[in-house]
Amino acid sequence: MSHYLAFDFGAESGRALLGSLAGGKLAVEELHRFPNTPVRLLGALYWDTLRLWHEIQHGIAVAVRDRKLTLDGIGIDTWGVDYGLIGADGQLCANPRHYRDGRTNGVMEKLFAVVPRDEVFASTGIQFMQLNTLYQFYAEKLNAAPALGCATRLLNMPDLFNYWLTGEARSETTIASTTQFFDPASMTWSTKLLERLGLPAGILGPLVTPGTLLGRTLEAPHIPVYASAGHDTAAAVAAVPSEGGDNWCYISSGTWSLMGLELDAPIINAASLAANYTNEVGVAGKVRFLKNIAGLWLLQECRRHWMAEGAEYSYEQLAKMAAEARPFAVAIDPDAFLEPGGMPAKIAAHCAATGQSAPATHGEYARAILESLALRYRNVMENLEALSGRRIEVIHIVGGGSKNALLNQFVADCTGRKVIAGPGEATAIGNILVQALGAGELSGLSDMRRVVRASFELTAVEPHPSAEWDAAYERFRKLTR
Repeated sequence: MSHYLAFDFGAESGRALLGSLAGGKLAVEELHRFPNTPVRLLGALYWDTLRLWHEIQHGIAVAVRDRKLTLDGIGIDTWGVDYGLIGADGQLCANPRHYRDGRTNGVMEKLFAVVPRDEVFASTGIQFMQLNTLYQFYAEKLNAAPALGCATRLLNMPDLFNYWLTGEARSETTIASTTQFFDPASMTWSTKLLERLGLPAGILGPLVTPGTLLGRTLEAPHIPVYASAGHDTAAAVAAVPSEGGDNWCYISSGTWSLMGLELDAPIINAASLAANYTNEVGVAGKVRFLKNIAGLWLLQECRRHWMAEGAEYSYEQLAKMAAEARPFAVAIDPDAFLEPGGMPAKIAAHCAATGQSAPATHGEYARAILESLALRYRNVMENLEALSGRRIEVIHIVGGGSKNALLNQFVADCTGRKVIAGPGEATAIGNILVQALGAGELSGLSDMRRVVRASFELTAVEPHPSAEWDAAYERFRKLTR
């Protein structure tokens, strides 16, 4: 039996998860959980980077010291776009900023004045979002950030932690592809784009593919460290339990919802530019053609706000309250809410601005969010079909959001497609299986997905379409035009 340790940094918590692989089956166990909340200081929002490094060390100690395990690998994943800058002395030039930091406000427009929007897309194929690394990087230049002047290497967050573990400063392709200065057609950095913007392309590191053995931990017991699928969505998609064919799409459901197709080549053309879809790198040379959607972030923020007011709900309670609330009372655009804080008031203001009455109860807020997510998924599904020429018959929902049975049913009913929900720990599972791929235990994506199907319980949800969902969808389309 082999043992792999996956560190998964999510929006609310980080975890160290042990994957034990034997006989074509994988068992996953959480060894250590810790908060992963950004730190606000003097108006800026930062990663709590050094504390997370401490948690990585503690997670390894739990596996090796407490459980007496011999680890066959370590892999790290988190969300895309965020990064650290390393100086000539090998140390951080500044603490990494969080993508929800406000420094990128208005930066996209300033950048497009230098390199037009369509030329940026032609070079990168990436969806335009102000949180992308490109705009964070350009903001450093516009603000004359001292860290940029001392930097000799830019590392996305999983690559930064891998560097601290091994001393090897490499850039893994799935996380690199989220920066919006990576070319998914050639699988190389878009250095000419950075040069046109006056940004230092020379600080970008050598690229490695998912499953590459980076080295061993610098400290004993010298465990192998793999560049897993560093982007959490790439890891989750690698764990989609598809049985082949091209009639399926995925939703990696959590704080963000990433909905898309797995392709052999990117789709970079006028239609995908107009629709603002993205081409990111997956495992085994695949391209993840997808749309970023705000996801369960809205519900998480409402829950946080209500807890501060003294009303504490579990997510199970919120789902029950949503199921009992009035259907189709309110529709909102999930992507209209990016910054944290005061989410119920922001939703109420959004309703007022769109001529709707705000939800009257916490249950109605929860239902409005879940219904609106399902409506957004239908819109994205239709666009995926039009842009790719494929007919989608099955929607695989993986990740923590796959445990929300009400949302799963809403998605099936709204889209008229069969939903297969699970596994819930898709990101950690994908991280572990990519390590096993790198170690030579597995032969490729189909082998990895066979292990997933053999190891984890999946739930099939049949659709029950209705005229009410169709009417709600028409209202939603008018709202979001």
